[in-house]
Amino acid sequence: MNAEQLRTLVTDTLDDGKGRDIQVLDVRDNCDFTDYMIIATGTSVTHVKALGEAVAQAAKDAGHPPLGVEAPQDPEWVLVDLGDVVVHVMTERSRAYYALEKLWSVTPVREEAGADA
Repeated sequence: MNAEQLRTLVTDTLDDGKGRDIQVLDVRDNCDFTDYMIIATGTSVTHVKALGEAVAQAAKDAGHPPLGVEAPQDPEWVLVDLGDVVVHVMTERSRAYYALEKLWSVTPVREEAGADA
C-alpha cells in the first residue's frame, strides 16, 4: 500500500467515524520520517480514542499494521504511526493548544555559508 492509498484509507476512516476538521498535511519537503500528517478532531476523549482505534484497525485490516499507537487511558490526543502517514486525533482543546497545522506550515530558513545578511 503506497502513501497515497494509506492517506485515503485514513481520511475515509476518520470521515466514517464522524471525525471533524480533517486536515492532510503534505510534509515530504519538511521531514524525512513521514510523507503525510493527518489531523482530526474528536468531540470527546471517548470519540478521540474510538477514532484512533478505528484508524489502527482499518490499516491492520488492509495489511498495513501501525508501527505504533500512543493513546493513554482518557486521551486528549491519540497518535497512530503508519510510517508514511502519521495520524493525530485530538480533542478540540488540545488541537487549539498545540496548533500542529501552524507548526508544520512554517518553512525552515536555510542560511548559506558566507552569505551576507
